[in-house]
Amino acid sequence: MNTYGNAKETMELIKQLVSIPSPSGNTKKVIDFCEQYLKDSNVEMYRNRKGGLIITLPGKNTKQHRMLTAHVDTLGAMVKEVKANGRLKLTMIGGFRWNSVEGEYCKIETSSGKVYTGTILMHQQSVHVYKDAGKAERNEENIEVRIDEKVLNEQDVRALGIEEGDFVSFEPRVEITESGYIKSRHLDDKASAAILLRLIKFIKENNVELPYTTHFLISNNEEIGYGGNSNITPETVEYLAVDMGALGDGQSSDEYTVSICAKDSSGPYHYGLRKHLVNLAKENNIEYKVDIYPFYGSDASAAIRAGFDIVHGLVGPGIESSHAFERTHESSIRNTEQLLFAYVKSDIVPQ
Repeated sequence: MNTYGNAKETMELIKQLVSIPSPSGNTKKVIDFCEQYLKDSNVEMYRNRKGGLIITLPGKNTKQHRMLTAHVDTLGAMVKEVKANGRLKLTMIGGFRWNSVEGEYCKIETSSGKVYTGTILMHQQSVHVYKDAGKAERNEENIEVRIDEKVLNEQDVRALGIEEGDFVSFEPRVEITESGYIKSRHLDDKASAAILLRLIKFIKENNVELPYTTHFLISNNEEIGYGGNSNITPETVEYLAVDMGALGDGQSSDEYTVSICAKDSSGPYHYGLRKHLVNLAKENNIEYKVDIYPFYGSDASAAIRAGFDIVHGLVGPGIESSHAFERTHESSIRNTEQLLFAYVKSDIVPQ
């Protein structure tokens, strides 16, 4: 039986990762952290031109490669407009709904690196002033940032160095509960990134022999569609994205098992690889669910769209309330860890 994995330690790493602001397009700090985390493990790694981190662990077979990926870029926003009232209009980075960030604390990072705090609010927030406070549409026109500085007009804001194009990140509000849950923004996909980072470190530090040379991509543009669509070696046969399983009505995924994706908005994932992952779960007594995500895409589907001739798959922990106030349980993290450990030691799916 596969007994690899320590979900509690992984959750502590997740807590560190989600606490580093990294909206798509501004991910250097979190990639720096990932690189530093692996520094003492003496692994081969480099950054691609997009800023993602690629780690390679040699395997017995060097003619056929595997690649696993998880992303550390997150949802966020940019300053779209400095308003005359001293507040900020936003434009979205990634696919979320405005109501999911209403009332959230945020950070505004200027191009010089100065960081200011604020709160994301409706313009018509005060029920004592606006009769339609509850009915006004939550959209780009009505949502704004109230900056925690004395700013009465546009000129005051610009004097702080805040300009259009500055990145805005959302406070994660991360918490680990005694009942085994971790709840936070950006578990998509920093939960999976933590799982991969710990897997890499374990393999290297425990001299685990891999059957195939295996690459790990910590990607940084997944939320905008193209994080994992490059830097795939010609020898790569299998490409496995590790990303969240989305929960909700009509879904089989839950917060306690590893989710194995059969199909998303890009179409079916490779049937042979999917069956291989299911068999590994069964053989190792790993709790899993097979699911379909109709409004979803991954680094693996981006790689397929880019034209790579690979076998592609998708697994990950089940995440409740995706792209909002997310949550998962340590048992889902553990099951994901164990499936991935079994996978990297297994044979490539016959073609």
